[in-house]
Amino acid sequence: MATSTSFARRASTLLVGACVAAISLAQVSAAHAVVHTSTARAGTYTGRLVSTIWGTVQVKAVINSAGRITNVIAVKLTDRGRRSVDISNRAAPILRTRVLSAQSARVSMVSGATVTSTAYLSSLQNALDKAGFTG
Repeated sequence: MATSTSFARRASTLLVGACVAAISLAQVSAAHAVVHTSTARAGTYTGRLVSTIWGTVQVKAVINSAGRITNVIAVKLTDRGRRSVDISNRAAPILRTRVLSAQSARVSMVSGATVTSTAYLSSLQNALDKAGFTG
């Protein structure tokens, strides 16, 4: 019987842990669902050119009248070497998706594309600053 009781206790502990994890995940999801308000002015804003060892990066941010980021356009991506071009072409759409989802330049970098990610997000933050974006 000691084994059954011990097993039941462990199963109960695992169930409680799973419930806590599910609740925590729901709270995180709810927090991300909050719509950020911003005092940004509607328009298209070009970020500064950011120099890297693989070339320069520059992006534009499009802000709508509700103060939300509706598009991020890569004006220039790194271009020194084929590998650099491949990495930037892979990273840019991922970063764009993350930014639009988060409504912020504070997103995680793309693995394997640290230089491109850093420059892209720096140029974007500069564009958002020009727009008065506070999201």
